[in-house]
Amino acid sequence: MLRIAVKMLVGDRAKYIGLLFGISFTAFLITLAASYFCGFMTRGFALISENPAADVWVMDPTVSSVEQTTNLPDDALWRVRSVAGVEWAVPLALSTAEVRFPNGQFQSFQVIGVDDGSLAGAPQTWDGKPSDILHAPDAVIVDEGGSEGKLETPKSAKDQWPSDGPHLDAKTRLLDTGDELLVNDHRVQVAGRSASFSRYPPRPLMYATMSNASHFLLPERRRLTFVMVKAKPGVSPDALAKRIEAQTQLKARTRDEFKQDTVYWYLENSEDVGDIGAMLSVAMLVGFGVTGVMLFMFTTDNLRQYAVLKAMGASPRLLLGMILAQAGLCGLLGTGLGLGLCSIVGEFAASTDRPFRMMWFTPLLGGVMVVLVSVVAAAISARPVFKLEPGAVFAGR
Repeated sequence: MLRIAVKMLVGDRAKYIGLLFGISFTAFLITLAASYFCGFMTRGFALISENPAADVWVMDPTVSSVEQTTNLPDDALWRVRSVAGVEWAVPLALSTAEVRFPNGQFQSFQVIGVDDGSLAGAPQTWDGKPSDILHAPDAVIVDEGGSEGKLETPKSAKDQWPSDGPHLDAKTRLLDTGDELLVNDHRVQVAGRSASFSRYPPRPLMYATMSNASHFLLPERRRLTFVMVKAKPGVSPDALAKRIEAQTQLKARTRDEFKQDTVYWYLENSEDVGDIGAMLSVAMLVGFGVTGVMLFMFTTDNLRQYAVLKAMGASPRLLLGMILAQAGLCGLLGTGLGLGLCSIVGEFAASTDRPFRMMWFTPLLGGVMVVLVSVVAAAISARPVFKLEPGAVFAGR
């Protein structure tokens, strides 16, 4: 009987293609939205990911993400270093500055101050230069941080630092080694461009040593934002974090815990989470609408066939199994098509540095939603079959 059900389905090509389209679109859109969400969240804790050597992050007790921070007192670094089990602890400072380009354009940058001695937190440059280039006076490393067109400087020397006003329409190129910028009216020199992880939200990044950063950033009473800690061999990061909290009264989180905290913070505060939820809702509505309507129309058009089967003694359970088999076949093929299309889009998105990351659970989520849509559509379509009286159909009523 299931073979008959499949032949009935494939025989009506128009509705069969419509069912495949509805389910494929549902699987594609749900998986795409979930993958973009994973990409956003991964970029949200990019600062943690690009410092894998740090087992524990220490911060102000009110901080719950890398996006919203407040600074620590200067003695916090030494208090953390005094805790038993700490192999090393280094400072990391986050700040924001308006940077003036040679053509007069300005752009907001996130400034990341790294430890002068170890340079922990400094990125690798595109051309493989060592991180110690940051030791040069007023040296910085810049990064697009997932943004586009934010690191442009004039091609022609006559358009750089012009005396007759900004040259905003001048032809530009990417910043390169040796270019100069103004940060709070203080000259800095680009020592290189890095390939750090893209950020969410996208923003240009500027790396400098703590001492250099203190020269061009506006004066602050407190400059230290995080203390990155490496545990001694044999010391558990969880145990070390608890020990730091007990001894310093500061907040200490392991690397994975801090990533989780950041994701939860984005879930509570980011407007993009609502946009992704809306996309998922649209996908589900389209899936229910197209799949439900097409399967209902297919079932209604084939009431005579179901009436014949019912008159021959087919039970309601068997007829429901036939409808579920039709929905299941469309669900299986549609899910495969949708996930395949999403993978192709993902390859393109990855090549253009879009926040797309298909993790193990995103195809699973798409498959679960397709199963839900298919089961509900089958249940709606089965209702006229259960109410069917074979005699009424054969009588033409």
